[in-house]
Amino acid sequence: MKKIWPLMLCALAFAAPAAAQQAPRPDQIAFREVFKELIETNTTLSSGSCTLAAERMATRMKAAGFPGDQLTLFATPEHPKEGGLVAVYPGTSKTAKPILVMAHIDVVEAKREDWERDPFTLFEENGYFYGRGTLDVKSQAAVWVDMLIRFQQAGYKPKRTIKMALTCGEESNGAFNGVEWLAANKRDLIDAEFALNEGGGGDSDGKGRVIGQSVQVGEKTFANFRLETRNPGGHSSAPVPANAIYVLARALTKIEEHDFPVEMTDVTRRYFAEAGAIRGDDTGGAMVALAKDPADRAAEAIVNEDPFLHSNLRTTCVATLLDGGHAPNALPQRAGANINCRIFPGHSIESIKDELAKVIGDPGVAITQLPPKRPAPPAPPFDPKVIGPMERLVAKYWPGLKVIPSMANGYTDATFLGAVGIPTYGIPGIWGDPDGNGVHGLNERIEVKSLYVGRDYMVDLVKAYAD
Repeated sequence: MKKIWPLMLCALAFAAPAAAQQAPRPDQIAFREVFKELIETNTTLSSGSCTLAAERMATRMKAAGFPGDQLTLFATPEHPKEGGLVAVYPGTSKTAKPILVMAHIDVVEAKREDWERDPFTLFEENGYFYGRGTLDVKSQAAVWVDMLIRFQQAGYKPKRTIKMALTCGEESNGAFNGVEWLAANKRDLIDAEFALNEGGGGDSDGKGRVIGQSVQVGEKTFANFRLETRNPGGHSSAPVPANAIYVLARALTKIEEHDFPVEMTDVTRRYFAEAGAIRGDDTGGAMVALAKDPADRAAEAIVNEDPFLHSNLRTTCVATLLDGGHAPNALPQRAGANINCRIFPGHSIESIKDELAKVIGDPGVAITQLPPKRPAPPAPPFDPKVIGPMERLVAKYWPGLKVIPSMANGYTDATFLGAVGIPTYGIPGIWGDPDGNGVHGLNERIEVKSLYVGRDYMVDLVKAYAD
């Protein structure tokens, strides 16, 4: 999940619908079992199996009457534990294009000794579900599986065909990626007019009150660069000016001090204008001013104090790994660093590499772009046919809230679908807390109300498109 920013937009707060505060409905109890099985299936890259999780979901769907020929389990011989599942629920129309709902089922590593509870056991405590993947993003995967099971059991006949893809590899850069593989090898299987993904969603005040809902429309491109300096070295008793570590350090300092210029897309301009207007503080006022005039340096200075907003305005490059030297009593023969860049839409990876070379200004610092090279598709259109139902349902579930469009500073599997012409949107619905809910960290959790109410919203949204 790459919605790594808080809306924290307004002073008004909206309580979740009362139904979510009552005892679980029978359908919620059944859904919880799907969710539990996903959470308790370890899908980390190091010791888990997405293939097993996908098989377990397919077994549930078959038991509910889902025809086997509408379920496709896939994996490659080279990556037998990194497989996934595609399900197709046919619509009645021969002309309406399908929609695709998707979720990655792999999760970030989690060590039992570091967690308060077993990360691969679902716990419900104090109004929260705890476990690795509860928010990122097995919650969404469970919603889609349970939704199709209920559709099958009810004999629901949508106009549009509904497709579901549960895939592996989103959390493991450089590993096998299921969406990338499907886009390259099974394009027809996942073909759709548009796709619904992670990346949007809501924010709460941390006390069960929803204060914002967003739709992700576009994201940055991800790239890693290796900086390396080399030197013949020598005895540490006779230092030389061209020390490989010092040369690298000077290059890193220049990158640290370099701010890429302010840029805006139509989506980010709208986000700064609308989110800023709701905030009602100095930062909000500066956001509005910057949306009107991106050259307003005074407004930029205020906005830049917020790390997310600063990054949402530009390309960012930051040192994340460092190595060098070969002995404590020898001059270093080599020093290296990893630079992680999140590239603003419209720029190629090659152009950012060239920019880094100009910033460093030293041909003795080698710069190499590291694999994998991600595509950089254009942002999906802000299409009223897609956004409209989201807005109408947000108004129903959380009266008074608007759907704020946003661009992600990180990236999701939407990258691979956009590259093959399937516009992909991170949808509203499930919300998180101001502290990030332990996503990618310790003791990950999701509010029970968030999961149940978000689930109802997401199912209603799919039916609005499918009908």
